[in-house]
Amino acid sequence: MLGLLLGATQAGPAFAEGAYHFGFKKSVNGQLPSIDEEGFKPLLTKYGAVFTGDTKTKELYLTFDNGYENGFTPKILDVLKAKQVPAIFFVTGHYIQSQPDLLKRMAQEGHLIGNHSWSHPDMSQISAERMTQELEKVKKDVIALTGQKEMKYLRTPRGIFNERSLSVSKQLGYQNVFWSIAYKDWDTNSQKGADYAYRQVMAQLHPGAVILLHSVSKDNTEALGRIIDDAKVKGYQFKSLDQMVSRTP
Repeated sequence: MLGLLLGATQAGPAFAEGAYHFGFKKSVNGQLPSIDEEGFKPLLTKYGAVFTGDTKTKELYLTFDNGYENGFTPKILDVLKAKQVPAIFFVTGHYIQSQPDLLKRMAQEGHLIGNHSWSHPDMSQISAERMTQELEKVKKDVIALTGQKEMKYLRTPRGIFNERSLSVSKQLGYQNVFWSIAYKDWDTNSQKGADYAYRQVMAQLHPGAVILLHSVSKDNTEALGRIIDDAKVKGYQFKSLDQMVSRTP
């Protein structure tokens, strides 16, 4: 699961560092996933990145990656509104340019909008200057479009990072947000039905979980209401990232 990406393809000291691809063995029976055992944990801790909230409390954080729109986000927002559940949507430049009305709706309905970079590059392979441009353009355009007062959460594209990307983004005022629950949901040609999505998420539930879902998934959209209802039956409460008091140690 853990990939240490060696041998950067671009020359020069800015690109010479190895990079990690965030990954872990999934949670089973309510236990925590294996993130503590992965080699990148000390680096995430050093720069204040998070992947769980309070792991002693039945709280959940719902996060969506929105690289492009596949027609499902309106329904996702409908479900969140009906269930009174907050979420954060990590958006790219393409999404900002193509879906201004959905961005406005996210903000109007009380959801957070996070930074997923302008063009979805490998953050470990670009310069600090390029990274700054990628993040600042998303922030500026989202604030101008929605009136959201700030943007402080970043999800690095594809979960690829190194120390430089963590350091630069922190200097820009961002907290890197990873996840502790995910499954292969982003492939629109390999959707397996709402029941499959439901089982994949529910099987990994654990206290303090940050759930990563991709909004392009038909399965996620159709399963979302049931996931929320049954998680609540199990005693879980959905919170906004702004409510995360006890964070990843």
